[in-house]
Amino acid sequence: MNTIENPFLESLGVQLTEWRPDFAEMQLNISENHKNRIGRIQGGLMCTLLDAVCGYAGLYVPPDQPPLRNVTLSLTTNFLNSAEGSTLVAKGFIERKGKGIYFARGEVWLDSSILLATGVGTFKYIR
Repeated sequence: MNTIENPFLESLGVQLTEWRPDFAEMQLNISENHKNRIGRIQGGLMCTLLDAVCGYAGLYVPPDQPPLRNVTLSLTTNFLNSAEGSTLVAKGFIERKGKGIYFARGEVWLDSSILLATGVGTFKYIR
């Protein structure tokens, strides 16, 4: 498991489970605190996961290199399903990368079987 080094994500319980060039995967065990009034996963939580996993997909560097940093320029989210389960898995993939800006897409899966949400984002490197 990789160190996420993000106090907000850590406070939610998010874990960075896989990280390599142009890809990131995060996992979150669902608790009652992650649910909305009707007992389903809060949409804002899925947006947070999409933002994070898409962002991290463009930030991987080998362990001996200085870390990269970024800011989100835009994030579009599509909610596809709602269900009950125990674990969220978010996957981020780089679509295109330039010197200063990169584009990524992401998916949030429930228990690795139900696609709950997708997203696309634009991110800018901070030099």
